Amino acid sequence: MAKHSTICAGIDTGKRKLDVAIEGRGEQLQVKNTAEGHEALLTWLRQHRVKRIGIEASGGYEQPVVAELRRKGFVVVVFQPAQVRGYAKFHLQRAKNDKIDAALIAACTAAVRKIHAAPDPRLLPFAEQLTMIDQIGEDIARLKNRIESCRNVAINQLWRKDITRLEQRERAALKALVASLREHPDLAKRLALINSVDGIGLPTAVAILVRLPEIGRITREQAVALAGLAPYDDDSGDQVGVRHIEGGRKRLRRALYTASLAASFRWNPQLIQLYQRLTAAGKEHKRALVACARKMLIFANTVVARGTAVVRRTAGRITFCFLVRPGRASSSRPTAPHDVARSVRQGWPSLARTSHGLLPGHALTDASTASSWQAQTSHSNGCYETESARCA
Repeated sequence: MAKHSTICAGIDTGKRKLDVAIEGRGEQLQVKNTAEGHEALLTWLRQHRVKRIGIEASGGYEQPVVAELRRKGFVVVVFQPAQVRGYAKFHLQRAKNDKIDAALIAACTAAVRKIHAAPDPRLLPFAEQLTMIDQIGEDIARLKNRIESCRNVAINQLWRKDITRLEQRERAALKALVASLREHPDLAKRLALINSVDGIGLPTAVAILVRLPEIGRITREQAVALAGLAPYDDDSGDQVGVRHIEGGRKRLRRALYTASLAASFRWNPQLIQLYQRLTAAGKEHKRALVACARKMLIFANTVVARGTAVVRRTAGRITFCFLVRPGRASSSRPTAPHDVARSVRQGWPSLARTSHGLLPGHALTDASTASSWQAQTSHSNGCYETESARCA
């Protein structure tokens, strides 16, 4: 039986040009990084029956050609620059220029064993809008720092006007981004699920959805690693080093870390307990916050994976959280309050502040007392299955 192999190509991306090479062959091509150049590249790749293409991330200059290649049905692998240089060092290759890099990327592409699914193309423009919002926030922080060190009243007034203008633009941009996301039913559903977790406000939910499109389809370990919140070992021989986080998606990690500060002090009972337990054990403040941010992301990943919104309901002085699963008839009533702590120990996440976390079109009425709460939840409407977990 003849052995079939996938023909792979590598592209070294520049601001103005693309250098292309085919793995194991001498054919090379150089085209402009424009729409006309992309058409010439597609024709050349089809002539050589290339199926898989590797390209190195290069400050966003690779995004138009990657989008065009994926639209035309090619399998595209986007490498981090460190991956390509690490492969070159492994093969003791020190020479470096655009043509050599293209051949090196082609060899990396042929060596890849696991091809990840392409990200949702709808999220790319949303990511650019979210980056703009983040940059506006950075500009506001920069101006506030200048005000603190400036003693000129006129200059301070000018900068305060700039801060007000930027804050208005930031709010308007976030509102427009959320409205655009909610135009897509599947994205709106995931956004509501993420937002249902205590401590995850709407800006953080948007950051998770856009920066981590894999949410709900990967394991908890993969999720925290992609966010750069996974604690890595640093051991060698008899030395036991301190665990530390490294890598990951910087803007996503920053959003989660910022949200964990408020969540672990006020909004999420489980994170409050986690923070207090870690600090009591001698952990530093920042290390404890990183652990809380990691746990918060795990909650969000679990909620999206289950497809369940978690809603908080108050009965007297006892607060309950329970998962709501649309489309299933309820065959059981919530457990008694003294059984709820057991549900927490079994891993039910702490959940949302109000019923806004429910899926569109589903709602439950609040119960003001324990008896009325039990009466309402004991009569099934044929649409929900409720499972309770104590939040406070």
